[in-house]
Amino acid sequence: MTADSGHARPVDEPAGHPAEGHLAGGLPGALAETLRYGPFHRALRDAIAHRGLSLARLRAHLGQHGVQVGQSTLSYWQRGLRHPEVPRAIATVRALEAVLRLPPESLVALVGARPQPRPARPAWVSAAPLTPGFDGVGDAGANTDLELLSVHDTVLVGPEREQRSISTRLVVRAGRAGPDRFLAVHQGDEGSLVDNALVRPGEGCRLGRVRRQVATRGLAFELLFDRRLGEGEEHVFSFTVVDDTGGPTPGHRRAFREPCRGYLVQLAFNRRALPARCTKQFRSDADALPVDLEELVCGLGGVVSAYYEDVGPGVASVGVEWT
Repeated sequence: MTADSGHARPVDEPAGHPAEGHLAGGLPGALAETLRYGPFHRALRDAIAHRGLSLARLRAHLGQHGVQVGQSTLSYWQRGLRHPEVPRAIATVRALEAVLRLPPESLVALVGARPQPRPARPAWVSAAPLTPGFDGVGDAGANTDLELLSVHDTVLVGPEREQRSISTRLVVRAGRAGPDRFLAVHQGDEGSLVDNALVRPGEGCRLGRVRRQVATRGLAFELLFDRRLGEGEEHVFSFTVVDDTGGPTPGHRRAFREPCRGYLVQLAFNRRALPARCTKQFRSDADALPVDLEELVCGLGGVVSAYYEDVGPGVASVGVEWT
């Protein structure tokens, strides 16, 4: 996966997830797996199918628990067209867990998750042609009034070695009064169906315009702050891109056009699909050879981390090799 610059906890936590160890409680393996790794809409859809309930019957059962929710809302949730609003919808999600006979907090954990290099050359393609569709703002002019202070990317890798989601938290500072949005770029892995990719805004922003480019597997989108920042004002916001249709991921990279004080990237691997090798890399541009190559350790929890201090301009990445 490729990201462009301008929380995320790894959803694949090492232990203690509400769905872990619940197979003995009667959940089929596929449902338990989806409850553990998400995304929310897929877990909800699978749980409803497992219980054999229509949406009308599900809504009626929720009413018996004192929760009123529209059938259309349930439909939107299970199709991924909308996401439960936090914290307002938490009571409804907990009632869904009770009605669907799911482990406590298993769906709630997915709602709160904010929560993608082959050995030779990674299948990374520049998504630059996307950005001129935003009122004529090209790559060089995007986010020019925002200083990037910190970025934290968390990439969740699934059991088929596929990228499942990328959660990002950023800290920016306004260089002048007025900026009210951030333009982000995502590029899916080889085989990704970018038309199916979802962007879920987290804290501090909401989703604006979205542009997709199937040929390059590119996705560009606006994150709106809902107010104009004052000069020197700092702002924290987060978002998640769900793009789980690609093949085995070659790793994750982020391009920095301007220096950034700190960049942390973490890849959380499914325990059934651990990498053979991971390397921390830095390139002066996307086509250059790495000027800094460092072996990374995949810990017992299946998480690989790389931290860059005072990074950029250039491309910071974690390369992944599979057996």
